[in-house]
Amino acid sequence: MPLTSEPQGFLFLSDILKKKVINAGGQHLGQIVDAVAEFVEPYPIVTGLILKVSAHKNALLPWKSVLSIGEDACVANITAHALAGYKKQGNAVLLKDALMDKQVVDTNGARIRRVNDLQFLQAHHILYLIHVDVGFRGLMRRVGLTKPMDKMMQMLFDYTLADQLISWKFAQPLSSPDLLRLNIAQNRLSQIHPADLADILEDLDIRRRSAVFQALDKETAAETLEETDPKIQVSLIADLNSAQASDIIEEMSLSEATDLLGDLPKEKAKRILKEMEKTVAEDVRELLAHPEKEAGGMMTTSFLRFRPSTTVQQAMEMIRAEGEDVDLIYYGYITDEKEHLLGVVTLRDLLLASPETTLNNIMDSRIISVKLKDNDDTIAENFAKYGVTAIPVVDTKGKLQGAIMFKNLLEVVASHLGK
Repeated sequence: MPLTSEPQGFLFLSDILKKKVINAGGQHLGQIVDAVAEFVEPYPIVTGLILKVSAHKNALLPWKSVLSIGEDACVANITAHALAGYKKQGNAVLLKDALMDKQVVDTNGARIRRVNDLQFLQAHHILYLIHVDVGFRGLMRRVGLTKPMDKMMQMLFDYTLADQLISWKFAQPLSSPDLLRLNIAQNRLSQIHPADLADILEDLDIRRRSAVFQALDKETAAETLEETDPKIQVSLIADLNSAQASDIIEEMSLSEATDLLGDLPKEKAKRILKEMEKTVAEDVRELLAHPEKEAGGMMTTSFLRFRPSTTVQQAMEMIRAEGEDVDLIYYGYITDEKEHLLGVVTLRDLLLASPETTLNNIMDSRIISVKLKDNDDTIAENFAKYGVTAIPVVDTKGKLQGAIMFKNLLEVVASHLGK
């Protein structure tokens, strides 16, 4: 297929590898063993082919020197004497070495896949990497069994096995820390739901798991950490220095951060707490003082509280100002000057009330609460009986200490199932 006539067509890396290369005069130049690409957006561009020219020597054939790639050979417009050794420059990557048989995250399907082949589009004398092949057919293509397999499938099942291709736009390579640190669509990972990203991390081996986690921005890392198994949380944080760990943990909800720090070795937790903002660290230390299965150990102190004389308009302004930094936003708790719990309002109550209405006129004073030392059974009974999504926690004097979200109860209960 002559490239000089500006064709458009597809090639697989397995079709190129091991192909002999000759020049226009018929001189043997070598055998293709890899392809070099620049990782640019939206698709990597092949800049050259790596040739094996002798038992102990490889050389770079610039892509601009390639005239055609046929069934039997690749023809190039270059002499053997002009071939130079390969030296990595900039974001250049050896595709076979970096991607074949390696893992990628299918960011569209939120799954880890194994790369069996790579598909290129050649257009206007440029070769683009456009798909990764993760299917069985790609594996058969590499070992030269595609035609026999297709024939057998057609004869036995009247079926042709399709290629399983993932667009490069949806593929995030996990093959090496070097690839991960390239500024190539790192936002792809952050677009995956944290729960899916947590599943992906749990499926990776320790080295790759740590590399992927450290490639995330701190907000995405925090959200993902909250969805990850506690044992894996500990291992991921253990690989970070105290400053890095504190930056991520500060982005977590207060209750989740407390649970994580409580699972870490005491010395590691102390070092992280020293790096954290003083007010956040104090809140965490207060929560750490309570046993995990008691209300005080499940609650968060990051929630909305108002005075009875606060107007709906003022409350909404406070929510806009503080809402991003609190764990619980659907409920707002009404307290007096001594922090005694008087009532509760929901976000729905606020949205439906007139702006000038004071909260004491719309709050529900039929308070459902638990004490600091109430256990998980008592808390679960209250959630089941009253159908709320959060329950306030008070001390023996009725002063508001925190609030338990239903998901925090579930996490505590689930962690002890089967034990």
